[in-house]
Amino acid sequence: MTPFVFDPSAYSSPVAALLAVDRLPELGPGTPLAALQREIAAAAKELPPACAAGLWLHFDFLDEAHQICQQDEGHPGRDFWHAIMHRREPDAVNSKYWWRRVGPHPVLRLLREHAPAIGYAFTTPEAFVDECERVRGTGSDAEVIARRVQRLEWELVFDQSHKASRPPSGGG
Repeated sequence: MTPFVFDPSAYSSPVAALLAVDRLPELGPGTPLAALQREIAAAAKELPPACAAGLWLHFDFLDEAHQICQQDEGHPGRDFWHAIMHRREPDAVNSKYWWRRVGPHPVLRLLREHAPAIGYAFTTPEAFVDECERVRGTGSDAEVIARRVQRLEWELVFDQSHKASRPPSGGG
């Protein structure tokens, strides 16, 4: 299996510049990076809504991400971000509700494939919610691994949401 490599340069310049910031977001809400708020807002306007929600979430703006997710409940990409946002609040029960709404999403298969390389055997998003609850704030190696899995999850769903928003390449 080829490891997944997230390529920030695959996106527009403003988005790529933000994604070049090396971040390992907290398992909890974190602290919004207010110094980047203007740049995030401008870059988010260039993105499909599911990716815009993810961009806000990546920089700990949970309220902004939540507002976007709520505008189209039932959209698989936005529901995925909605589940992550509630996991990070932390609101495990609400997160698990949204994971049930997400259902079988292609990114979950990719997480099962790629997370073991980080040191975590991903099974279900609900089990990962429980793992985040267990290790959040401990400063343990397990917390660092969970944060790395969370970043992989973010990269996979951002990439998938971006690809899904593009029109199919022509043929025929």
